[in-house]
Amino acid sequence: MRTWDADTYHRVAAAMDEMALAVLQRLPLAGDETVLDAGCGTGRITAALVDRLPRGRVIGVDASPDMVRRAREVLGERAEVRLADLTGLTLEAPVDAVFSTATFHWILDHDRLFACLHAALRPGGRLVAQCGGAGNIAAQIAAADAVAARPGYAPAFAGWRRAHRFAGAEETAAKLADAGFTDVRCWLAPNPVVPEEPLAYLATVTLGAHLDRLPAGRRAAFVEEVAALLPEPITVDYVRLNIDAARPAPSSSGR
Repeated sequence: MRTWDADTYHRVAAAMDEMALAVLQRLPLAGDETVLDAGCGTGRITAALVDRLPRGRVIGVDASPDMVRRAREVLGERAEVRLADLTGLTLEAPVDAVFSTATFHWILDHDRLFACLHAALRPGGRLVAQCGGAGNIAAQIAAADAVAARPGYAPAFAGWRRAHRFAGAEETAAKLADAGFTDVRCWLAPNPVVPEEPLAYLATVTLGAHLDRLPAGRRAAFVEEVAALLPEPITVDYVRLNIDAARPAPSSSGR
């Protein structure tokens, strides 16, 4: 798993927050539900979720210790924040909804992920999510690969494979159905972003997994060399995979 600088992420990730807030608007809530924020990050969007649940409860989960630390600082007693891997998640009781943004693409095993989320939901509960999809950040990946192949960096990347999964809509819908979800709708949407602090954004959000391979003294140069290969203004070519699905409610046939 890649490491995260939660404080810098919290400062530079306004564009991610805008995308996440739009996803949150897709989640129907009465205000008294229990909702799992699957990949809560620094807790800023979790706070917006809490605001929609004046009589409810939010459980935030993240696999990054630094993100969990920052989320607990942001949320205080307003939500419970746990350090956990979503592919091994167990809850004491099922939740009414699962909400997630910018997380699923960091998990390679989507079969296990969706099985765990299905188990976390009560019958009739909903999953509303967004993550990186097929074609996501293609220009940044190409530039990073080109720089990583240069003699000064190549030894650090020998045999390395990026630990993300940018899945397509059809394959994701099929995996959700296999996990037991119904009312499945998946679609891809481009969402380009021009970050206000491009170098900090690249280093913290899109290139962090690359930088984990390098000693601290080489990381800034790597980011600058990647940025030099990208057209100005630097634009992060996001393609988001949107997911709406439900765990089936019990049969009303009476049998």
